[in-house]
Amino acid sequence: MNVLKKLLPDVAAIVLFVAISFAYFYPAVFEGRILAQHDAVAGIGAGREHQEYHQTHGKVTRWTNSLFSGMPTYQLAPGYDSSRTLNTVQDLYHLYLPTYVWYVFVMLLGFYILLRAFNFKVWMAALGAILWAFSSYFFIIIAAGHIWKFVTLAYIPPTIAGMVLAYRGKYWTGGIVTALFAALQIVSNHFQMTYYFLFVMLFMAIAFGVKAWKEKTFPQFWKATGVLAIAGVLAVCINLSNLYHTYQYSKESMRGKSELVKPQSADQTGSGLERSYITQWSYGIGETFSLLVPNVKGGASVPLAQNERAMSKANPMYASLYSQLGQYWGEQPGTSGPVYVGAFVMFLFVLGCFIVKGPMKWALLGGTVFSILLSWGKNFMGLTDFFIDYVPMYNKFRAVSSILVIAEFTIPLLAMLALKQIVERPELLREKAKAFFISLGLTGGLSLLFALAPRVFFPSYVSTMEMNALQNALPAEHLAPILMNLEEMRVSIFTADAWRSFCVILVGVALLLMYVRGKLKSTALIVSLAILCLLDMWTVNKRYLYDAQFVAKGTEMKPFAQPSETDKAILKDTTYYRVLNLSTNTFNENETSYWHKSIGGYHAAKLRRYQELIETYIQFEMSNLSSGLSEAGGDMSEFNSDHIRILNMLNTKYFIFPLQGGGTIPVQNPYAMGNAWFVDNVRYVGNANEELDSLAVVDLHKTAVVNLQFAGQVKAPSQASVADSTRSITFKHYEPNELIYEINSQAGGTVVFSEIYYPEWQAFVDGEEVPVGRADYVLRAINVPGGKHTVRLLFEPKSVTITETIAYCALGILLVGAVVLIVLRVRKRR
Repeated sequence: MNVLKKLLPDVAAIVLFVAISFAYFYPAVFEGRILAQHDAVAGIGAGREHQEYHQTHGKVTRWTNSLFSGMPTYQLAPGYDSSRTLNTVQDLYHLYLPTYVWYVFVMLLGFYILLRAFNFKVWMAALGAILWAFSSYFFIIIAAGHIWKFVTLAYIPPTIAGMVLAYRGKYWTGGIVTALFAALQIVSNHFQMTYYFLFVMLFMAIAFGVKAWKEKTFPQFWKATGVLAIAGVLAVCINLSNLYHTYQYSKESMRGKSELVKPQSADQTGSGLERSYITQWSYGIGETFSLLVPNVKGGASVPLAQNERAMSKANPMYASLYSQLGQYWGEQPGTSGPVYVGAFVMFLFVLGCFIVKGPMKWALLGGTVFSILLSWGKNFMGLTDFFIDYVPMYNKFRAVSSILVIAEFTIPLLAMLALKQIVERPELLREKAKAFFISLGLTGGLSLLFALAPRVFFPSYVSTMEMNALQNALPAEHLAPILMNLEEMRVSIFTADAWRSFCVILVGVALLLMYVRGKLKSTALIVSLAILCLLDMWTVNKRYLYDAQFVAKGTEMKPFAQPSETDKAILKDTTYYRVLNLSTNTFNENETSYWHKSIGGYHAAKLRRYQELIETYIQFEMSNLSSGLSEAGGDMSEFNSDHIRILNMLNTKYFIFPLQGGGTIPVQNPYAMGNAWFVDNVRYVGNANEELDSLAVVDLHKTAVVNLQFAGQVKAPSQASVADSTRSITFKHYEPNELIYEINSQAGGTVVFSEIYYPEWQAFVDGEEVPVGRADYVLRAINVPGGKHTVRLLFEPKSVTITETIAYCALGILLVGAVVLIVLRVRKRR
């Protein structure tokens, strides 16, 4: 009974979180409506083949041919049998709440657990949970469909809670909590977020170490560190299947180092993405003030005409132009919204820098500064280059602006540590009056200055890209008045939010002063601040995730409800081939992949060599095809096949062309090279550049281009093989991870398959394994002996069995640990 009474406040806080989560998504969640985001729709298209395989065979395929001519499913559908246990735990943790509702709920609950680990009282912890969970970026990524990024972030605070418990001497509890939530974090499959927060954990571990050194409790510190290390290893082992295969795939994907030596070699990194790609989305230095004033750069990249306040300042003459210009005027290529942590939260954070004592303050402040500086990316290249070149794995991730998630964690945590001190010692504000007024000046005062003199701080309200576009599109006599009006409109957007932040800080400060002077009880203060901050952040978030975005369930399937007439015509051909869709953004959609084996597709981490093939050849062949077929009057027999040699090599049998009025038409390609072919020659080359360049000059029907590193796997054919006019290849059976051919020849030879090479593919000739090599930059090739043979290409990585065994063992250890913890707790209470 005493246990239940003790837990009752925590249960009440959880009920509050459920209510807040339901309220945010009212009425959409009660009406069964959903978000039909681009990434979610793309996932449906990309996932059809492996889902159908699972339904038919009862097992998972690790390869799909639906997009990019073929790729592993390690990042498309990273499900493993061992992860089912964690999925059950996740369902329990989010209380089986409806989709969207549980997203916000777990974000609230995770930070609540962290603050309780820091020994916060229930309602203070609940307030802190609201400050963290309603940071704008989290709602923006829900709207964008980046759900697993969101879920990963939600599991980070409780992971760190385990760390806090361990360093506070609760080794067993801390170890189990850390292992469990780290495992849940990793299974959510957004390693970039996990990687970023390793820095936070390092900073916090150093803070605990400094504290232990001062208090002469180093043995306990090292014991806790050892427990956490074991917990981390357990979490990794539980997810070893996913981690290992993602690591292997990263070496072959765009996240790995290119083998090409490019002219702009300074842009290349040692083993990862190119610098320009890593820093493409870099937060502007001035844009960082969005932490305090959300619309410091206009908000999201949505049409300016949608902003009523801005349009009230618009010159009607330019109304049509303003529907083409965006509200956002920062230097990023585009954005779904700013990172806003709450105006009063920023005040508490700055105040915490003065009144919170101890190494944890410096860890959180250091983490905040660290996050902000790295988010600037190309705007602060000295530090960015250092991390790209010398910090392991940093060059594997793009969109450096997203590292601001660290600041979104450290700012509310330090803010809550400051508020905790004020609540426990109200006289502290009198003792630290100077710090109080400095904090007010740096936040409320700055917001007021922004509102009163916006042009002093930000002289330009047009991005460089916009200015170039306007200068190229408009006569000089029209440009000046448009720029003046545009500035007036955008200044009104900025100053409205500056006033808003000023007022929020003013109200929050007034509540603090009332508490210090005894006019408010601590409970009333916490409730009032919760309402203030929730209203502040809720209304900002509703700009980016709002009810009108939710559509009737089933809408997400509309693109896939029925094949188009063009699709139907192509699908009448039941052989195995590929399709290139020229009527869409070929490499930014997966609707084609739902119906066909597509040359294009949409995924952030496609195979690196395939991306290089796109950049070097395919995109130009698409242009050649569009213009050349028009000149040929739509007659492919009049089209020069040499202009699409790579598409032919990839067995692109059909093209989908757009028609006026929005329709499409299928065009059959008579030059597609088929599923496989014998070659007469092998051209051995010494490096990737020579491989890629050779594709433009050799006859790919007759010659295979092979890197010398594969000379042992792909041998040149004999003269007898070349002279054999009876040799033939017949495609017999298709599964995404298994292809069967019947190959007949008198003297054998070298066979190239129009299939994408990946190291784990195996080949069997009449059941006997033979080496698989890489040819023509991206394709598979083998040597076959003379005679009639059945050739089987198979993708069933043996490494999956090994990693799954280790994962199950780690799960067993975690389960035993949890049982021991429960037994110890029960014995202690008795």
